[in-house]
Parts: sequence; structure tokens; C-alpha cells
Amino acid sequence: MFFTFVETILKKQTNLMNQLSKLFFAFLFTLISTFTAFSQNKTPNKDQRYIYFFHNKFVEENALDVAHPEYGKAEYNEILASFRKDNFIVFSEIRKKNTNAYDYAEKIAKQIKKQIKNGVPPNKITVIGTSKGGYIAQFVSTFLANPDVNFVFIGCFIDTDIEQIPDINYCGNILTIYEKSDINGVDATKRKETSKLKINHFKQIELNTNLKHGFLYKAADNWIVPCKKWANGNYDLN
Repeated sequence: MFFTFVETILKKQTNLMNQLSKLFFAFLFTLISTFTAFSQNKTPNKDQRYIYFFHNKFVEENALDVAHPEYGKAEYNEILASFRKDNFIVFSEIRKKNTNAYDYAEKIAKQIKKQIKNGVPPNKITVIGTSKGGYIAQFVSTFLANPDVNFVFIGCFIDTDIEQIPDINYCGNILTIYEKSDINGVDATKRKETSKLKINHFKQIELNTNLKHGFLYKAADNWIVPCKKWANGNYDLN
């Protein structure tokens, strides 16, 4: 009976030690994980490049499987996949219907400012927008007022914007892409000339696909490849 009692005590001690051991290693794992996450937040990879992508209004108002009567389906996921395939970290979301471009841009600008404050070089950040998303990107450029951030505005300027949206001021490394057959996107030189903020680089590409505004619905290399080059700091687009 004595030995049974001792055996019971030893088993309890062994179980207690096992539990304490598990708790210790769990605590150690949590501590290491927390430290690693903290280190990553404080010391971001200086070579990593980031893209903020803003889609057009059609995606805001329709499911992705709904086809535009003239332009077909918006290849939103395919566009994001193309950027990610080239190792960009991509921030993007499908916006709520009737999103206010001005307010949304303010929110994004605050997010980017925080990212830069945390150590991400501004020239490693590229903001890309198509159609309504391009207007959001233009407002982000204005709110950030950082000449080292990269921007690509796609199919999102017409001459009357100068009078109707006077608050936009380009700032940064600016690439605009527009389609010759698209009345919703033209040469943006006038906006450049009226902008009061610093523009380090400015370049424009005119496509000739005859797809009208539908060119930006497609995950096509004719506009995605220049975006990638611009995001990589290739301002000559070689």
C-alpha cells in the first residue's frame, strides 16, 4: 500500500512537470513570435515594393461575374495576381457601392503615411488606379504631397476636370496611361501644368487598342507591364 501511495505521488508530480513544461514552451513560443512580429514591423524589408490598386466604378457596383454590356467582365483578380506574381505586396479591396472618392483617398493617404513612418521608403510604394480608382489615386497623390511616391493614373482624366475637380494637385512620380479611343481618358498635361506640388517624374502612354474604356477591364500587359516598371523605379520605361 505504501508503494502504491508513493507511485501515485510520483505520477502526480510527473503530470505536473509535464504541464509546467508545456506551459513554459508555449510561453516561450509566444514570446519569440511576438518579438519576431515586432521586429518585422519595426524593421521592414527595405527592398520590398508595395502596390495599392484601386479598381473602376463598375466593380464597385457589380459582382465580378457580371459582364459589362460592352466591355465584358472586369478582370480584377487577374490584375492583382499579375502584380503579386512579380513579388509586389498588393493592397486592394472591392469598395462599397457609392464610395466617396475624396474620403476614401484620405483614409488611404493616412495608411501610407503610417507605412512610411514605420520605415518603408516612399519610392517603394506605388499607387495605381483605373477609372474611378484613378481619381482616388489622384486624390491620394494630393493628400500625401510626397514627391517620392509612385503613381499610375489609368483612363481617368478629361479636360473639364481642371474646372470641375480643381482640388487635385499631382505630386510624386506620375505615369498616366490612356487609350486613344477612350473619351474618358485623355492626355493629362493640363493637370500637370496646373498642379502646384512637386513632380519628380512625369510620363504618359497612349494606347491604341480600339477597346475604348474597356481596355482597363482587362489584365493586359499593354498597361500592366508599364505599371510594374514604374513601380520598380524604371522611370524611362525601358
